Formats: sequence, C-alpha cells, structure tokens
Amino acid sequence: MKNYKDNPNKIEIYDSTLRDGAQSEGISYSLQDKLNIAQALDCLGVTYIEAGNPGSNPKDMEFFKHIKKHPLKNAEIVAFGSTRKKGLLPKEDSNIQSLLEANTQTVAIFGKSCILQVEQVLKVEPTENLAMIADTVGFFKNHNKKVVFDAEHFFDGYRNDSEYAVKTIACAIEAGADMVCLCDTNGGSFPSEIQDVLKNIFVVFPGVDFAIHAHNDSGVAVAASIAAVEAGALQVQGTITGFGERCGNANLSVIIPNLQLKMGKCCIPEENMELLTSTVWHIAEISNVKLNRGMPYVGKNAFTHKAGMHVDGMLKSEGCYEHINPEMVGNSRRVVMSEFAGRSLIIEKIKKIAPEIGKDSNEASMLLERIKELESRGYAFEGAEGSFELLVMRFLGKYKDKFVLEKLNVISEQTLISGHKAASVIVKVNVGDKSEITAAEGDGPVNAIDKALRKALEAFFPEIGKMRLTDYKVRVLDSASATGAVVRVLIESTDGEDYWTTVGVSKDIIKASCKALLDSIDYKLMKG
Repeated sequence: MKNYKDNPNKIEIYDSTLRDGAQSEGISYSLQDKLNIAQALDCLGVTYIEAGNPGSNPKDMEFFKHIKKHPLKNAEIVAFGSTRKKGLLPKEDSNIQSLLEANTQTVAIFGKSCILQVEQVLKVEPTENLAMIADTVGFFKNHNKKVVFDAEHFFDGYRNDSEYAVKTIACAIEAGADMVCLCDTNGGSFPSEIQDVLKNIFVVFPGVDFAIHAHNDSGVAVAASIAAVEAGALQVQGTITGFGERCGNANLSVIIPNLQLKMGKCCIPEENMELLTSTVWHIAEISNVKLNRGMPYVGKNAFTHKAGMHVDGMLKSEGCYEHINPEMVGNSRRVVMSEFAGRSLIIEKIKKIAPEIGKDSNEASMLLERIKELESRGYAFEGAEGSFELLVMRFLGKYKDKFVLEKLNVISEQTLISGHKAASVIVKVNVGDKSEITAAEGDGPVNAIDKALRKALEAFFPEIGKMRLTDYKVRVLDSASATGAVVRVLIESTDGEDYWTTVGVSKDIIKASCKALLDSIDYKLMKG
C-alpha cells in the first residue's frame, strides 16, 4: 500500500486518534476539532488517518464530506466499519452503504477472529462469520477500494483456537484484502507472544502484508508494536498521544521515533521528525487533555535534568544523560533549579536568558543574592521558569511590567445556589496613563481573578485572549503555623502553543495566587 514497497525500510503509520482516540473518556471532538487534528497529522506525515465510522456516527459522515474541501498532502483518509450483518448481503447493509458514501479510497473493515467472540457476542455460527468477512472484503474490492482487514481479538482467538483464527484472516486474504491487521483488542498479550504469533503467520501466508494494532491494558502496547515490526509487520496502528478506550492505544509519538531514529525505519519524512513534539501537544490541546510530562520524546520532562550529578554532567558534556538530541523530535533540554543544584547551574540558566552576563560579574552575584533572598521567603523556581525568566529580565532592566494592578476586591460567597458562581472580583489595572475597571464572576476567587484580569487587560493587549490556566497547585510551606502558614502557588498557563509556569508566595493564598497570575500574564506579554 502507498509506496512502502519502494522503500524496504518503510513502515506505514496508521493513526486512529479520530476514531479510537475519540473513544477515550472525557474526549468529545467537534467537526472542526476533527478537521484540525487531521491537518496536524497530515503535516506530520503519517500514512493513514482513520477518521471514524460513518455508519454509526452522523458527525463522522459530516467529516468525510468536509475533508474533501481540505485535501491532505501526505496522509490518506480511511473510513472504518464492520463486516456485514448476519443474514444480509453487503449491498443490503446500511452500514456498508455508509462506508461507500464516505467516498474514501481505503476502508478498514473489522471482523471477529476469536471463536468465543463469534459465538458469545455476535451469536452467529463460525461458518457464517467467515462468510461475513469474505463477503464484505470482496464487496469493497469489487468497488475498487483498498481494504484493511482488522482481525479483532486475533491474539486472544489464536490462543483459544488458532485454527479458526487463521481461517478468519485466510478468508479476508482470499477475498482480496490489501492489508491484514492483527489486533490485540484486549491489550493482554505480551510482546514476545505477539512476535512469535506473527512469525508463525508469515510462514502460513508468505508475501501477505500484515499490520499490528495493540492496546495498552498491560502497559506494553509500544513494545508489542515494535516486536511486531521486528517480526515483519509493515504497518503500525495507534494514536499519536496514546489516547484510547480503557488504558489507551499504542502511542505513536513513542513508536515513530523509536522505529525511525533507533531502528532505521522510514515512518514519516525525515524533515518532519522535529514537528513531533509540537504536533502531539497541539492535538492534546484540541482534545482538552493534559499530557503526562514524563512522556518519552515529547514530554516536558523528557529532557529535563535536576539531580546534581546529572546537571554537572550535562554542563560539562551535553547529551551524557540523554539518549538523543531533544531537537531531533522538536523538544528542548531543561535544567531545573532545586536543592540539588548549585551556583554553576543558576549561572548557566541566567546566561541562557542573558548571554552577556559573566559568571564572575557583579550582576550575576547580585542576582544570586536576590534569588537566595526569595528562596528564604518560600519561593522555588524549579518548574517555574516563567517567573525565573521574568526575575532575570526585570533585574537587568530588559523588561518593564506593562501594567499595574491598582485595585483588587474579592467577594467570596458562603452559601451557594445551584448554578450560582462562588466568587466575584473587581479589578482596576493601569496601562500607562490609562485605566480599566472590570468585574467578573468565577468558580472560586482564583478563577474570578483570572477572568477579571484578562478581561481588563484584553482592551490593551488582545493577545491575552488566547491565554488560559491549565494547572493550579498550592503547597503549605509551614504547616506548624496552621492558618497563618506561608503558601506557595504554582500556575501553569498556555496560549495554545506554548506552556509556562509561574510562582507566587504569601501568607494569603489569594495574594500568592494573584502574584502567580500576574507573572503569567507578564510572561505572555514579554514573549509577545
């Protein structure tokens, strides 16, 4: 399929974010969301984008109509559906007709390969299931479609009755399937088992093209997919972020660089590899899902160094604690300040912001003293790079705050009526010789302050309208002082492209939160 035979190292990447990923709890894509994700995946250079089941979801059919108006450059759109229903001819099955109406060059058809599923779920005779597979694949081949046959529950079926499992894929192959995808639908198979089964299958069906579709219920979907490729699979199915039903699908953002950078396979255009991190975070943002910072390759912490020995090594020789250069996947190296770090690290971080500052300069010494003073008051700049960069830029006179919060009045309500907001806020901000007074309601005082500040400042700085708060953390620094304790607030914000974290400290949680919010806005304005 799609030129992979022209490159002996070609592995097709088949992304199912719009179908399998959409089945993840908490995700609900609008039509525009789906179009935006498809465009992002296309820019990355995946081979196929499985866009949904037009027979079961009207929104999916709408997508297939609209995507024709936004042609893709690299990827091919795939419509997904099941084999014909029991007792019907394919032409009589409304779901089959919907797949035709989607008008895609390639269709993916799933059918049962586990005899227990056939008898207990489909409730049909084993021979009827074989006929359903053959009839459906043959029908689409007669309509000049490429067909991917998804052998659902294949590895469970092979474990229970290998002879019948093999018959199901034999029917699809004989009917003309272009690609047979072996699915670990329950996610319970180990990589070694998957590899062994595939090796056996290749003996039975030499020259047939096989794919792998792994779920992550045992935490080994990535390893299983790589094992399948090592056995000879030519296509890997998954989702770009690992989203999916239950524990998720095989994470393509890990599989792609593993195969391409470590194993010499060709998954996406070489020049597109540096788009990987931004693409993953962009799609997560559209999905309104917070990614794990520790994700391999693309996570915020994937190339972050904190321990003293690691930091010292990194300062002496970049890459001594990194398995690849982070820029290869569009990520970046971060060295965070902590109790494990010393003067040399802080100086290095200052130099990245202001390269002209020497380690023995008066400015460096004064900045170090300022940082020590703030830390003695409870500030911690580990994970709050936004506030740290602002501190350095303000100290060196390279950034002057563009607004002043003159007035803040918070009214918290003790008794809530259903649907009523929990707090209201009035703010007055000064920008130069102009002022703006604004009120806002929110679900709690911090939310209300955030809304009021951005509402007031948007009149002067429209770019603030793109900002939103994505995380809010509070830590009590001196629990022995009970309600009089100092608290540290960390706030993570995004404008849809970048993420940054800021910090505020006070005995008053509202003041600490407000300081962190103000820094967050200032950081956005400083970066433009």
